[in-house]
Amino acid sequence: MPGRSLKRVVAFCGLSGLSMVAAHAAPAPSWVATWSASPDSTLPTLAGTTVREAIRTSVGGTEVRLELSNVNGTGPVTLGPVRVAQRADGAAIVPGSDHAVMFHGQPTVTLAKGGTATSDPVAMTVSPWQALAVSIHVGDGAGATTAHGVGNQTAWIAKGDATGDAAFPVQEKVSSRLFLTGVDVAPGTSGYAIAVLGDSISDGVGSTPDTDARWPDDLASALQHTAGMNNVAVLDEGVAGNRVLHDEHLPFIGPSALTRLDADALNKPGVRYVVLLEGINDISASSYFPGTPDDVTAQQIIDGMKTIVARAHARKVKVIGATLLPFDGLEWPFHSADGEAKRQAVNAWIRNGHAFDGVVDTDKALRDPAHPERLLAAYDSGDHLHPNDAGHKAIAAAFDIPVLFAKP
Repeated sequence: MPGRSLKRVVAFCGLSGLSMVAAHAAPAPSWVATWSASPDSTLPTLAGTTVREAIRTSVGGTEVRLELSNVNGTGPVTLGPVRVAQRADGAAIVPGSDHAVMFHGQPTVTLAKGGTATSDPVAMTVSPWQALAVSIHVGDGAGATTAHGVGNQTAWIAKGDATGDAAFPVQEKVSSRLFLTGVDVAPGTSGYAIAVLGDSISDGVGSTPDTDARWPDDLASALQHTAGMNNVAVLDEGVAGNRVLHDEHLPFIGPSALTRLDADALNKPGVRYVVLLEGINDISASSYFPGTPDDVTAQQIIDGMKTIVARAHARKVKVIGATLLPFDGLEWPFHSADGEAKRQAVNAWIRNGHAFDGVVDTDKALRDPAHPERLLAAYDSGDHLHPNDAGHKAIAAAFDIPVLFAKP
């Protein structure tokens, strides 16, 4: 289931009788988030190891900075050295492409329980769709590891400090994101980001691991091939098991969309649009927990979406609404006749409620015309909820990019 900107003016005033000379510091970079993963869970301690993670940029730039998180930690954690490089095959990096990452000029940073840190800028030119490897040494005594559970991408673990090793000495593999929650670039030209707020469908469940086949990846690729849009980043803020209204209550995962809206979307550098594809888990939870506060109505889901739109608009961020995909065939209790009625009501409001700045009809794009309550078989990963690779491509193709994402 699922820049702050730094303004500095340095003035040099000559002695009496001498001309005054003003020197202006170079403007601070205008950062744009190029990759992101929501911290939604924890893994056991990785003290005394190095983790190497593979990410792919959605837009490029001439400087890079990283965001590390201990938001779900059980105590302070010291991270570092940290390095970023171009990734070759598997866990290997391209020789000569490796860069040290500093935090206030230091090679390590200690994050308090619940804390985050943004690195100093790294002078490193990266291209759109650039494969990068981020290597993080985890200090001794570290507690639980802040993670994004469904990474759908292999991360590699080795003992000791292997951050600078071109051929990484792999000893363990996981498919989660570890400590790394954001990568920003200084694009050099005007750019902005689209944050996808979603559940397991956006998180890539059903797509082929290690192939960047999630629909937000497909959308990022499509933007690179659309005239005038190659400076637009896409941030996949999907969380498997996530809901619009309620925080974690197993088997539903992570802070709700309402809870994490600021951290995962509105506060990310350069975000000008949010795409909301979420709500099917609110409906499923109603069947799973009948007669409890988790048993919500279609109107409650709609009201939650209205709140997301209002909060985004208050920050001058536009919101694109995506209709909820069919899920008939998903085993009970997640699908029910009552749940289907709620899905239809929510989708009717998304299409006709005029609350969003644009709508993408993902339901229409992926449903079976002969059985519209089900995914088309060609798009079904097999569980009747999550699209396969072709289905993810179909979601991305449903976006009318020039209309929905005209420069804000």
